[in-house]
Amino acid sequence: MKATPTPIMMFSSLTYEGANSTFQALEAGAIDFMPKNFDDIAHRREDAIKNLRESIKAVSRSHVMGFRPAPRTAAAPAPAARPAAPAAPATKPAFGTRPAAPAPAAARPVTPSAPAAKDPDLSKTAGAAMTQYKKINEMLGGGQGTPAAAKKFTFGDHKSETTAFKKSGKRHDIVAIGSSTGGPIALQQLIPKLPKLNVPVIIVQHMPASFTKTFAQRLDAISALHVVEAADGDILEPGTCYIAPGGMQMIFDRVGIKTRVRIIKDTGRVAYNPCVDVSFVSLNQFHRGKVLAMILTGMGSDGCEGCRVMKNQGGSVVWAQNEETCVVYGMPQAIVNAGIADLVLPLDEIADCIVKELS
Repeated sequence: MKATPTPIMMFSSLTYEGANSTFQALEAGAIDFMPKNFDDIAHRREDAIKNLRESIKAVSRSHVMGFRPAPRTAAAPAPAARPAAPAAPATKPAFGTRPAAPAPAAARPVTPSAPAAKDPDLSKTAGAAMTQYKKINEMLGGGQGTPAAAKKFTFGDHKSETTAFKKSGKRHDIVAIGSSTGGPIALQQLIPKLPKLNVPVIIVQHMPASFTKTFAQRLDAISALHVVEAADGDILEPGTCYIAPGGMQMIFDRVGIKTRVRIIKDTGRVAYNPCVDVSFVSLNQFHRGKVLAMILTGMGSDGCEGCRVMKNQGGSVVWAQNEETCVVYGMPQAIVNAGIADLVLPLDEIADCIVKELS
């Protein structure tokens, strides 16, 4: 890859070891991956062929970034976004492993989700959560449940204007990030640069079920934020980053004044599992006008409808990653073309801009 940068897509087994090998390959410069889900291929052959063709086309048009090592240290705390805490250690353990001793930040949770932060009887509200999910599906539905915006944007015929940062002056309760192809490495560059924020962060990354937990663990090992794979019933807490579990949909409801994660096994009506549009539309119901949303690199246009809803119903702030730093300029392109993006920023500037926007 160093001598001759080449667009590479790898095929990975659905195991913990396979997930780790996949992330190592992405760090080494691979563009994307597909799981060796033979059961899915056997039962949905035409869909599998279509997905493979689209992925190969996207990889062939992608920007090859070359070797992208993971950061080895957590970001230094920013006074405006993080309370004073003991200094973090100069180095972290090898990427993908857990520290031998707890990190010094007192606010760091010991487990991915503390029992006290969960509703003891989620089954009582499961019906309401499914009803909400079905309504979101109906609203987003275009054809066979594919978000309507996904049919409007293709490669080429777009505008890409990188903008200078300008603080919106709005209050934000939460940061929401959507990404797909190229997203794991983009998030690996972004999340470790953030301090322990005073708001929660949610991430919707297109990824298979067996990969998101490993991905969360890897990010957690190198970040000041506590990073977890979201679980049904998790209460969103400041300073914690929740990654939507692969193969599922992540929506939200309320417990008093708190926002709670609800995980829904998708019925197959939407194109992606997890789907950025679904999570963003759900989040907007409880944080209308108070979400700092951003769309990073990715194929297609998932997130465009969700961001449009956030923008039109409350006026939330929406950012897009610029074309020059995207592996695939599809999802950000969609919101830029639609006139939804307030700012278009290079990947390496987004973390600093988040801190400034929240301060």
